[in-house]
Amino acid sequence: MVLSLECGVSTPDERSAARLQVEIRLAQLADLDALVALEQAAFTMDRAERRAIRHAIRSPSMTLLVAVARDEAEETAGQDEPEILVGAATIERRRTSRVARLSSLAVAPARAGAGLGRRLLLAAEADARAHGCERLRLEVRADNGGGIRLYERGGYARYGIKTDYYEDGMEAWCYEKALNASE
Repeated sequence: MVLSLECGVSTPDERSAARLQVEIRLAQLADLDALVALEQAAFTMDRAERRAIRHAIRSPSMTLLVAVARDEAEETAGQDEPEILVGAATIERRRTSRVARLSSLAVAPARAGAGLGRRLLLAAEADARAHGCERLRLEVRADNGGGIRLYERGGYARYGIKTDYYEDGMEAWCYEKALNASE
């Protein structure tokens, strides 16, 4: 399987968005290069290093989910189009806790606004529930309006602030959501 990262700054138009089939699955070591490229494309600072991503893939106390896309039109034409990594979410857990932490959620810039962040967030919540967690917590940059809207629309409540949290001194807003078993 060939896995690449789609980079760019424009959002897809309606036709191309409709043709892209996105699957969310567990990350594999074969995804490592594309995950490193996603970190570079999605974040300007506070990026996860290659070894941290490799650790997340292998760790029994972490889940690294990836969103991969394949163009349906290419598949129906009989072409073997490679998967394109378009997003990822990292969930951390501790054996002694019922609280999971979403430590990263990234969407390729070319796919921003296409609903992938919401899909990855829902998948992260499902993963946390499947591992017996009752709540999901996260931190988001105070100047990340898109992320804040995503989490608040998803039912997350802000419970605190961590000052000087990011490399550049920006504060983090802390959010939490109770995970109902029926969701």
